[in-house]
Amino acid sequence: MNRRQFIGTTLVGSTLVHEVLQAQPAQLSQQKIFVFSKMFQWIDDYEQLAETVASIGFDGLDLTVRPGGHVLPERVEQDLPKAVEAFRKHKLEIPLMVTSILEADAQTERILKTAKSLGIKHYRMGWYPYNLKQNNIAEQSVAFGQKLKAIAALNDKYGITGQYQNHSGNYFGAAIWDLHSQLKGIKPMALGSQYDINHATAEAGGSWEAGFHLIAPHIQSIAIKDFYWTKKNDKWGKQGCPLGEGVVNWKKYLEVLKPYDFKVPITMHYEYPLGGAENGAKKLTISKEELVVAMKKDLNLFKQWLVEAKL
Repeated sequence: MNRRQFIGTTLVGSTLVHEVLQAQPAQLSQQKIFVFSKMFQWIDDYEQLAETVASIGFDGLDLTVRPGGHVLPERVEQDLPKAVEAFRKHKLEIPLMVTSILEADAQTERILKTAKSLGIKHYRMGWYPYNLKQNNIAEQSVAFGQKLKAIAALNDKYGITGQYQNHSGNYFGAAIWDLHSQLKGIKPMALGSQYDINHATAEAGGSWEAGFHLIAPHIQSIAIKDFYWTKKNDKWGKQGCPLGEGVVNWKKYLEVLKPYDFKVPITMHYEYPLGGAENGAKKLTISKEELVVAMKKDLNLFKQWLVEAKL
């Protein structure tokens, strides 16, 4: 039985679950690792959320502060302090957020001001889609760059770092080159890149390394997840999978990372079938124990890799 079959089965006994949860590899990295809170949208209570994250072994949360997230933008002043307090009680951190910020408007300023007051120093933005019905891709890229500059000015005002993720697809930044071009002149500590090797591999294949070196001076956080290619209804697409079972060249990636000695938050994402948690479901179709087992296995594996890479 491989890991994917193991995770998918509903026959995991309580004894086996306990053994997996208690098992610890010989050596794990002490590097702080955080987790994308999309996986826990089935938990509404911040105390329970903190307890669950702690039980898996993460150091804290990459918190959704966006429509449908754990903190709604319109309630950021009321609810973000509650979330931070709950995590601090469990000696966990919320160093970064996932937002839908795309404009330097009043709502964005409220989110940034509140986050800064609570010690949150990083956040991920939303994504700008290219309009492919128009041929002016370069002009669209410049227009997105102007929006980035306005947001960066707000970030600088509040001493918080925004990050734009290189999400695969017809989005600004997917190719890296366009994002790099528009980040010129913007202080990295005001606005930089959340580098995602999963999406970089999907977009660039074997040439992702050139894009990585190009964007490296702007990297302010790193996202971790794996995938493989699959064909459904005569169409090829990405399928998320447990770490090490996909096409991401983790050994090479960690080798490339090492010389830069990044001191930035690392956030783990899970995009393979996990009872709906991977899609932000409000109700799981697997047990909480099965979900915890799967997430803990990937976390421990990544920490082992960090030790092996001497990171």
